Amino acid sequence: MAGGGGVESGLARVAERVPPSVVSGFLRAAFGLPRPVRRVIAGAPVRLEGQELSLDAQFLLRLISLEGSKLSSPTVAAARGGLARSQIYLRRAPGRPVGAKEVDAGGVPARLYTPRGLPDGSPLLVFYHGGGWVIGDLDTHDTVCRYLAVHAEVRVLSVDYRLAPEHPYPAAADDALAAYAYAAANAGALGADPDAIAVGGDSAGGNLAAVVGLLAERRPDFALLIYPATDMTVRRRSREVFGDGFYLTDADMVWFSDHYCPDVGRRAEPKASPLLAEDLSGFPTTYLVTAGFDPLRDEGEEFAKRLGEARVPVALRRQEDLFHGFANTWSLGGRFREALSEAAGALRTGLYAGPRKRG
Repeated sequence: MAGGGGVESGLARVAERVPPSVVSGFLRAAFGLPRPVRRVIAGAPVRLEGQELSLDAQFLLRLISLEGSKLSSPTVAAARGGLARSQIYLRRAPGRPVGAKEVDAGGVPARLYTPRGLPDGSPLLVFYHGGGWVIGDLDTHDTVCRYLAVHAEVRVLSVDYRLAPEHPYPAAADDALAAYAYAAANAGALGADPDAIAVGGDSAGGNLAAVVGLLAERRPDFALLIYPATDMTVRRRSREVFGDGFYLTDADMVWFSDHYCPDVGRRAEPKASPLLAEDLSGFPTTYLVTAGFDPLRDEGEEFAKRLGEARVPVALRRQEDLFHGFANTWSLGGRFREALSEAAGALRTGLYAGPRKRG
């Protein structure tokens, strides 16, 4: 539920003491070391459930563990502050210049990304950032949105929904629905094709994208779900196996859930746990990607299974050698970039090859 931004906060205390440019340079230099050297630093390969953690992922986890920070903090302010500081050193331009402007999306703050040279009438992705519904904002996922905009050749409307605990469930879901409704009604004014609108997000943002796909009056044309949280009521095997040592921990998940939806009795509502909806038959065509070493893996894959049972076209992809949060680390290259590139390709194919006109 933490989202890719959570990985960034793992080095937050370093960012407090060292200029971000220095930390960024160190990370890139470290990932530029010869593979045998990185293997020595990372340690022996990690294998669980027939999966082997990639060297890129294990090396990054090792760097994070040496620093000693955790995703959730004693206070919400500390967690948000750490993420806000640390996001700077993973920033990197995706190649092609991207314009960005602030937008009022039906009363919800948002940011519209438009790659230079992209003609009017392009598809549109309405994106919801991760962060456990508690941390994260437009800036923590700025590089992800820019990457998807460039490599999927779409406009991206990134939504700054209200965060818990100040605004507990269902505030984030309500904002997600309101911003999407605005985008669907004003696609032309945003420079987008009103018949090619996707929703997407990572982790908690993937949860919100799934809620929109389930409940929006005008259903999206495509859904891009990146290691989504889909069920707040059940502890599945992946949460037991990968709940410690792979950055997003079981304790983090409890912390986020308790802040977002303290009323345990409401966690089974489809607006909180879309996996529990009785009928998924109207859900849009979906690309759903999970990470092999992720506590959220099994609930994401169960959601994909239920979509298939409801005859929804769905492509499920498990990046079995990665951990939760890989989307936000694409700038480090290697397996992180490969995985996000595949997601961007799926988004582009789904929007450009799919039906473009509604009856």
